[in-house]
Amino acid sequence: MEWTIQELAARAGITSRTLRHYDRVGLLVPSRVGANGYRYYNPTAVARLQRILLMRRLGMGLPAIAEVLAEEVDALDGLRAHIAALEEERDRIERQVRSVRHTLEALQAGVEPRMDVMLAGFNDLYKDEVISRWGEHAFQVSNDWWHGKSLDQQRAWKQDTEDLVAAWVAAVKAGDSPTSEHAQSLAARHVQWLSQIPGTPTAEGDRERSIEMVNGIGDMFVDDPRFAAMYDDEEGARFVRDALHTYAHTRM
Repeated sequence: MEWTIQELAARAGITSRTLRHYDRVGLLVPSRVGANGYRYYNPTAVARLQRILLMRRLGMGLPAIAEVLAEEVDALDGLRAHIAALEEERDRIERQVRSVRHTLEALQAGVEPRMDVMLAGFNDLYKDEVISRWGEHAFQVSNDWWHGKSLDQQRAWKQDTEDLVAAWVAAVKAGDSPTSEHAQSLAARHVQWLSQIPGTPTAEGDRERSIEMVNGIGDMFVDDPRFAAMYDDEEGARFVRDALHTYAHTRM
């Protein structure tokens, strides 16, 4: 079975122009090109497009997606990883549905909805990850700290975070080295930012666990596409990782 480029674009909800661009950059080549110049795509090509669209949805850039696909030894393992990510997203959405339903039913009954239930699923995107890496206590304390802030305080914190990310991206674009004084000052700023979050080893002054945490966060920025996208692409994520590793090894 084959689809033409127009059929595939329509079914995938993208444009033929996008598919032609994917072909030009070597991300998704047609299964064959007919004598009339039409591009045709078989199930293998559609499966590859499926994965590309999933990674795009996670915020990955095309160069990063190309690298993932090029380095992948077994496409089945890649599909399994995507299924796991989608199941995690499904679980989060189901928690959101339950929390909104709770709010609706409480208001319909004329009673006050529980504030903690109302936000379930909206604030715990990385709950399992935090617990697996740093324990239930770290998640609970930091979660309580976040929801203890006023809306203005939350906005100010998010702005500080965005400013830090922007500074990292600017350093990469300026051609800085991860070991440069500027990059190391950003790493120090990043560690200081972490130390403001209760429940983290940096906040508790645990030097050994803080070093482990900073190294782990640096690795996570590269390994997890969700975080890599924060720094524009994998090059940016690697820069931040290397700078944090250097800081952890030499200055903590």
